[in-house]
Amino acid sequence: MKTLQFLVIGKNQEILETLKRIIENNEGWKAEIQSDETASYDYIKENQVDIVLLSSGLEEQFEKDIKIFCENLDKETKVIDHYGGGSGLLKNEVYSLFPNLQG
Repeated sequence: MKTLQFLVIGKNQEILETLKRIIENNEGWKAEIQSDETASYDYIKENQVDIVLLSSGLEEQFEKDIKIFCENLDKETKVIDHYGGGSGLLKNEVYSLFPNLQG
């Protein structure tokens, strides 16, 4: 089974920690959380990141810029805009990007 590496970016620390817990409740899913937009770029460049999960509180321009940044990498990093909706919605968002993970 492929391990999925997430970077969750947002401004609300409580929400970030909750998303980390929800993600890591899935076998083979690992998450790092980040509230510093600038540091996010370096983290993505230096680490294997399969999914960048955009949470609440981010500036619209940063969201646009990070999507372009991820598209231009030599990696297959996907970006998900996630602003709530529970763990079922999150799984559906992930499975839509990685349909071969559904068992």
